[in-house]
Amino acid sequence: MTQKTKILVVEDSLPEGAMLVDILEDEGFEADHVIDAEQGIRAYREGSYDLLLLDIMLPGKDGFHLAKQIKAINEDVPIIFLTARTLKSDEIQGFTIGADDYLTKPYDRELLIWRIKAVLKRHTSAETSVLDSFQIGKYHFDYKNLTLTKGANVRRMTRREADILQMLCMNVGQLVKRDDILVSIWGSNDYFNGRSLDVFITKLRKYLSGDSKVILENVHGVGYELKYPK
Repeated sequence: MTQKTKILVVEDSLPEGAMLVDILEDEGFEADHVIDAEQGIRAYREGSYDLLLLDIMLPGKDGFHLAKQIKAINEDVPIIFLTARTLKSDEIQGFTIGADDYLTKPYDRELLIWRIKAVLKRHTSAETSVLDSFQIGKYHFDYKNLTLTKGANVRRMTRREADILQMLCMNVGQLVKRDDILVSIWGSNDYFNGRSLDVFITKLRKYLSGDSKVILENVHGVGYELKYPK
């Protein structure tokens, strides 16, 4: 028998949490619901979850704090934020923590399921990918272990940073379209995800700045091209 994908829902509204569990179970997932960050971290430690749906506005510690706690345990676990808050700064903070997606309430049921499946697919592909080690000029990029090394300096990357850099490395010397990155990694190419991508590209450019021969070129409005000596 195929094991069901397990999803943990952390939502302080009992009716909304119950509704999410019903939606997920209708789609063939196994789902548990807890109402705050304390219960969330306990459930995660005791269970074996493949993905987490986190509300941001929780009683006590918020969803951002919970996400940081969980990422400290397992950097690779997929997290999707569900929130009524629409501030751009919140979305950027969520992605900086390492979230895989961010949906604002009210959300469409079909879109939610599509996003969940897209995130799970990306993580499955990442786990099975054989292209997980790259020499980028003076840098060694270990996708599997989320590290970027130059000499004795080792930088630990977030999953989202590593996903973007891997995609660029797999297409080195070629233009990678923004839309392709957004759909492949975020699941959609909307405005806010595009702004988040800009932030990540700026960070990657900074990480690689120690080798002048490594160039991450921005073709305005089209995409990015990574160039480095092979």
